[in-house]
Amino acid sequence: MLRVGDLNTLKETVRSWKSSGLTVGLVPTMGALHSGHLSLVDASVQTCDRTIASIFVNPTQFAAHEDLGSYPRTYEQDCRLLENHKCDLVFSPDVSTMYPEGEETRVTVPALGAKLEGEFRPHFFGGVATIVAKLFNMMEPDKAFFGEKDFQQVQVIRRMVKDLAFPIEVVACPTGRDINGLALSSRNAYLSEEERKIAPMLYAAMHRLRIRVRAGTSLETAIDEAVRTLLKGGFRSVDYIKVCDPDTLDLITAPVPSEPCRLLAAAWLGKTRLIDNFDL
Repeated sequence: MLRVGDLNTLKETVRSWKSSGLTVGLVPTMGALHSGHLSLVDASVQTCDRTIASIFVNPTQFAAHEDLGSYPRTYEQDCRLLENHKCDLVFSPDVSTMYPEGEETRVTVPALGAKLEGEFRPHFFGGVATIVAKLFNMMEPDKAFFGEKDFQQVQVIRRMVKDLAFPIEVVACPTGRDINGLALSSRNAYLSEEERKIAPMLYAAMHRLRIRVRAGTSLETAIDEAVRTLLKGGFRSVDYIKVCDPDTLDLITAPVPSEPCRLLAAAWLGKTRLIDNFDL
């Protein structure tokens, strides 16, 4: 597996692959890899001739009060895992490569990016869209693989790809979960031993909400029940539990929805913010 940090080597390598008629898959990550990330690598390896994983903790998607400095960084371990999963190249640039001195351009997807996560992290999707657009331009992959755990992120990137005419297929892969249902996340490393016992309650409360709504309980009642369950169970606060159109992320207001919709939630357990989603 090649380890590349400079842009020229990256472009030369990808150019040689493409001149040989090989397809390229990209798995963008911030490192601290877990089995959810590795399932994306596996999906790329299975469908593309060459697979690139990027490791870059992107500063523009963190607000000043967030965890940029403490975000887990496990580069050597990540590289061993990627090599074991037959990744062909890991691209790990420094900040000056991705954001040269004097740069000021940002990519935003205003409507989709302002909802849900955007209400609580208004900076976030501008940083995500910008860094992904840069990676797409640098590598020109045929396919890019993302996890559905970050469902809104996937929809934002799909919108960006369509609007900017990137010739790239965005592939969304199922959320990786622990056996107890907890969605895998690099930030789960922040959880204390006691919090790890409580954290699966988010998935359980959402699952019960889905059962209740499918049985005829109104959305408002089922959501209120879920919020109370989480707060009583030890969660510090709930940012949102919402049911949305899966494409537009518009809020579903029907008491008992009949159309396809997505259940999305974000809640704080101690100092850790957990998110999850699945079809209602």
